[in-house]
Amino acid sequence: MRITPLLLLAAAWLGASCEKSSPPPPKEQEPAAVLVFYKTAGFQHTSIPAGIQAIKELGLEHGVQVEATADAGRFTPDKLSGYRAVVFLSTTLDVLDANQQTAFEQYIRSGRGFVGVHAATDTEYDWPWYNGLVGAYFNGHPAIQPATVRVADRSHPASTTVPSPWQRTDEWYNFRSLAPDLHVLLTLDETTYTGGTHGANHPIAWYHSYDGGRAFYTALGHTEESYAEPAFRQHLWGGIQYAIGQ
Repeated sequence: MRITPLLLLAAAWLGASCEKSSPPPPKEQEPAAVLVFYKTAGFQHTSIPAGIQAIKELGLEHGVQVEATADAGRFTPDKLSGYRAVVFLSTTLDVLDANQQTAFEQYIRSGRGFVGVHAATDTEYDWPWYNGLVGAYFNGHPAIQPATVRVADRSHPASTTVPSPWQRTDEWYNFRSLAPDLHVLLTLDETTYTGGTHGANHPIAWYHSYDGGRAFYTALGHTEESYAEPAFRQHLWGGIQYAIGQ
């Protein structure tokens, strides 16, 4: 068959049309990123550097980028947009101004995550929205001592590998203004130490959906030794996994 210029033109048009209709190759998803925020305006825990190092090591192990800062100036819509979750690592008292608080509220409402560690409940007492996010406010603690932690719900990544009973030494928080919608993961057995004020139901780690986002809190992590403890590191990383939506 004789190939005419018209046939060549039609073939070229068909080929171009097929190329245009083919879907582009999928783009590689950017790695998840987490911001660890550790500003303090009151007591400063000596365990904060160990906590930062542990979270960075866990991030490296799991392919999650981790940045750490005490600079509240990072709390703008543009700067927060690069993170899947923000970790408040033993923050204390007033750490964000009004504009930064608004930016963080918008961040959570966009579907992002929050992780509170230990003194995160000793933070922002005049910000009711934050009370709802973190789930409770700190209400004192006895001396550091051994106690028994028990698993209340093993279906969450922050509790699935936790031994129960779990004997460990920490600074055991009591709470006030507990949010009513918390899914409690770990409880503290007050018969195994002195100074508890909650009786038979003493929550010590929990999670919940909040204002469009996700929030996890653990009261563990006062001591530097905690961050070298495999069971605690797995517990903490499980909370971060939940917050970033994995």
